[in-house]
This record gives sequence, structure tokens and C-alpha cells, in this order.
Amino acid sequence: MQIPPIFAAPLTMIPIPLIERICKVMFGRIAKAHPGLFERLDEHRAKRFAFLPTDLPLAFVVVPERQEISVMRKPAETGTLDLRADAVTEAPLFLLLALMEGRCDADALFFSRDLSVTGDMEAMLAMRNALDASSIDLSEDLARLAGPFAPIAGRIIGEIRDRALKDDTLSARESASWN
Repeated sequence: MQIPPIFAAPLTMIPIPLIERICKVMFGRIAKAHPGLFERLDEHRAKRFAFLPTDLPLAFVVVPERQEISVMRKPAETGTLDLRADAVTEAPLFLLLALMEGRCDADALFFSRDLSVTGDMEAMLAMRNALDASSIDLSEDLARLAGPFAPIAGRIIGEIRDRALKDDTLSARESASWN
């Protein structure tokens, strides 16, 4: 499932520091819930991992060693974005999030061209293995930020995720059958 452009467009007007602050809170929550998340990266912990949602005008760069996430805006036109990243992954946002939770087969998505990986493949493979081993559940982890409304927030986040993944799984199967 791609985020419709009408929903992604407002992100071009929201100040990056605000978006980055929200992302840092969510990233911190996930890191706190999964303290060993980046242990499996070994020598790749200091590397910069970029995640580029193809359906959003944003790019996210994670440095595991510092438990740091930064956000930048992609150029509006086909200009280049200086990420200074060791490994870059591109896919629609919901696929990137599903990969984070280990709900999708990264190899199948890569070979069906729903996912693009460039740069240090060994580092990205280490990241994938770390994420797969961490058992992240975004609906549960992020719902805790809602305090007393956590059960409701968890159900809403989970429902959105499940619907988006259902659409993406069907799409991936269809495109894989043409290869």
C-alpha cells in the first residue's frame, strides 16, 4: 500500500525539526522496548543506514551506535539527496515498517523489485538480521506513547498495519508471478 500523494503532500510544509522530534520519540520508545536491538550489528553499529520511503518526501538516517535518527526532506525534483549513508533501502513506507517488524520476506520483496537496497549489503543484511531477532511490534511499542489510551491506540495502529500489509502482500505476489 502506497501512501496517497494527498496525504504525503502536507509533509512538505511541516518543519523538519518537528517531524524529526516525533521520529526521535518513536525511535527512542522502540530502542527502550528492545534494548538489544542493535547488538547483532557488531562492526556495522557505527554505519549510517538510510531508509527512503518511495511514497513520502522524507528520508530517514539511523546510526545504531548512537541510537540516533535524523530526518531530511527529499528534493522536490529529481535532484540528488546527499545522505552520506553506508547502506540505503527504498520501498513504500508500510513495507519498510513491515520489514522492521519482520512481517515481510525481504528477499522476496528485493527480487520482486518492491524493495531496493544499495551500498553496503553486508551491513544491511546485519540490520535485517537484528530486526528479525528483535520481535518488534510497532502497534504495541508505539501505543505505549498514548498512556491510558494505549489499548485503543494499539488496536488502531494494528488495524492500519494489517490492512496495509494485506494490500502489499497481494501486490508483491502479483509482481513476483510476472518475473
